[in-house]
Amino acid sequence: MSVLQRRYLYFAVFAAGMTTLALEFGASHLLGPAFGDSNLVWASIIGLIMVYLTVGYFLGGRWADRSPYPTTMYRILAWSAFTAGLTPLVARPVLLLAAAAFDELQVGVLFASFTVVLILFSVPVTLQGMISPFAIRLGIDDPAHAGEISGRIYAISTLGSFLGSFLPVLALTPLIGTTYTFLVFSVFLNLVALIGLWLSAGPRAVLKFLWMPLLLALLAALWARAPIKNTPGQIYETESAYNYIQVLEVDGYRYLRLNEGQGIHSIWHPTELFYGGPWEQFLAAPFFNPAYTPDRVQSIAIVGLAAGTLVRQASAVFGPIPIDGFELDPKIITVAQQYFDMNEPNLTPIAADGRYGLAHSGRRYTIIGVDAYRPPYIPWHLTTQEFFQIVFDHLEDEGALVINVGRSPSDRSLINDLATTIGSVFPSVYVMDVPGTFNSIIYATRQPTGIANLYRNYAVLTEQATLHPLLKESLSRAILYLQPTPPPSRVYTDDLAPIEWVTNKMVLSYVLSGQAAELK
Repeated sequence: MSVLQRRYLYFAVFAAGMTTLALEFGASHLLGPAFGDSNLVWASIIGLIMVYLTVGYFLGGRWADRSPYPTTMYRILAWSAFTAGLTPLVARPVLLLAAAAFDELQVGVLFASFTVVLILFSVPVTLQGMISPFAIRLGIDDPAHAGEISGRIYAISTLGSFLGSFLPVLALTPLIGTTYTFLVFSVFLNLVALIGLWLSAGPRAVLKFLWMPLLLALLAALWARAPIKNTPGQIYETESAYNYIQVLEVDGYRYLRLNEGQGIHSIWHPTELFYGGPWEQFLAAPFFNPAYTPDRVQSIAIVGLAAGTLVRQASAVFGPIPIDGFELDPKIITVAQQYFDMNEPNLTPIAADGRYGLAHSGRRYTIIGVDAYRPPYIPWHLTTQEFFQIVFDHLEDEGALVINVGRSPSDRSLINDLATTIGSVFPSVYVMDVPGTFNSIIYATRQPTGIANLYRNYAVLTEQATLHPLLKESLSRAILYLQPTPPPSRVYTDDLAPIEWVTNKMVLSYVLSGQAAELK
């Protein structure tokens, strides 16, 4: 093997390692609009990718011993690249079926489609797994240097994987979408394989594989710009580094949905402000304090801004008070400004993780609302004792925390756990259930307070003609649907916060109980 061929061999290993990790992260984006991005989805992707690579290492090692030629390796690389590009295109009809099944909670269809899509990755990833053992076999001229060559190849492959873990997430997917990201890596790896064939066997060896990039380019032109979802009322969809974002419009109402779409993250209507959801219930938070009036609400922080439904409601009720809105995904802020009129002059949208942003805020707030809900999950680092201490430290003396939490009709364990955790920091904690939903609202006040204060405030304020009807409705529903004090449960910490385990158990019990089917 010449010096040029050896160096190119290392480059091919680098390209294969980069593409393998790009496929893994691409798989999460491909599955996200239909299945979400929970730990269960990630565990399935990572686990099966590792299985496919294991099979590839085993088969590649045996094949390399039987056919220790560069042309064999580059042919395998060409086929792995080609099948990688086909994966999102073949998966599209399956994913559209899965998206519809998720809306209807058809568990059998969901499981089958999820399995089919993950199986599609078996061919390209297994073939890419063959490359490293092949390269080691080809690169070893002297057994005395076998360890050095093996270590070098694995190091180069790992460096490629490092780049492949960042490039699709931070650059390509937000710019060109998941399908084109797959195709970019596919065509690139295919070209790497073809050049390798040229160097090892001459131009005639390349002619047999030229149809691959040409066919991928044709398929890209025909299918890649098709909608990711075909939801009725859809007026916009896009992908960001964090989410699949969808805007629906039905009967004059606009809805923000993310990923699998099992939650409505924001609602907007040009004239209506009451939506019967969790947002307006945030307004009642400080009224557990004695003799409290709306003019004492001076500022609000929102962790999980989404498209600003709460901002619009709070500004109407409390006036143009300063509102800081923390939203991890900057693309959501852009979509909110364009489609949900989130342009209030009193709002400061901050594209940052909510915990980090709040911890580094120099302000104290009257209300801190946490609505970073990804049904049915809340990010674990927003559920711990340490996080709620940050909230406590950033509240004014009569300030209040309010957090939106999910539940099932028969399982309140997550609510009990969070109420107990919050109660380890705050002196007074209350829970109300949002009627007609699977949402509960947990309130907590910085000062010791009582439910009687809420009743008295409601009685006094409803006699005032200036009381905003939205606040009146919020207080009324808080009183009407107030729940008994949750029983003591576990306290979540930064060291141990098993929220996904608790949530997975809750969802599984709900689905297996047959209640999901009854809702259809």
